[in-house]
Amino acid sequence: MAKFRIQPHGRLQEWVAHELGYFEDEGLDYEFVFGIVSQQSEKPKEVRHGALEDMKDGRACEVSSACHWMVNVAATGQHGRMWGHAYSVTPSGIFVPPESDIRKPRDLANVDIAVGYHSGSHFSALQALEAILDSSEVKLQFAGRPLDRMARLLDRDVPAGNVFGAPMYVLEQQGFRKIIDTTFMIGFLLEPDSDEEDARKYFNALQRAQRDIDMEPERFRHYLLKEIPERYHELVDVSAMGVGERMVFEPYTREVYEKTHRWIATRNLFSADTPLDEPYESAVAL
Repeated sequence: MAKFRIQPHGRLQEWVAHELGYFEDEGLDYEFVFGIVSQQSEKPKEVRHGALEDMKDGRACEVSSACHWMVNVAATGQHGRMWGHAYSVTPSGIFVPPESDIRKPRDLANVDIAVGYHSGSHFSALQALEAILDSSEVKLQFAGRPLDRMARLLDRDVPAGNVFGAPMYVLEQQGFRKIIDTTFMIGFLLEPDSDEEDARKYFNALQRAQRDIDMEPERFRHYLLKEIPERYHELVDVSAMGVGERMVFEPYTREVYEKTHRWIATRNLFSADTPLDEPYESAVAL
């Protein structure tokens, strides 16, 4: 039987479950594979390929993550099933260099903000900014993956960027300022051929890992360095980092699923042929 392939999302939980043997305790035969969160583009100037396109292409794993908007849409398009028994929440924000004149959210009007196309940074930026700015004042630049946006901010190649996870902590320690919080929900996508019993074993292990992180965060935050290229390690003190994404073992409910669909549909974010009408029962693994 093939191994259960896990694609980490730049978070601690999989590493902790691996270190402490929780996957083995559950009887899960597994291996790690790595995706777009842990990669950097060679040509990140304008990238119109994000989490949704990556999921449509088929990720080489049994379970992966992306913002809940995109996992929702991917499941509706029958590119996998959304796991209905857990989600996670990641701290995120729009950051600017320390020397920037941008001081408050209103100052982001008509400023190019680096985000990832069809990804959490894209939609969380819209959700946060639309409460403050007119839609005509929101200017987004599709600047690739999380590490791409971190690099472009460090190089002063973009005036602002929406970042989360380990790249966010790198920027914070280099004096970058968070102008507006964009914390958002992340969902889990099971590939079409995934074994749901193996998925339960995986999530059981992550639940144990989450309790350990909650109790002793200082013991595990060093794993965030695995999500940052080695050339940036000298910029950070890992002991001063946060712990990033936190898993929530509560249902991703029908109400949340349908409300998310309405949010997406009313903003015309996709082409007309993108399906948004798959019933909750068939799109979500319950």
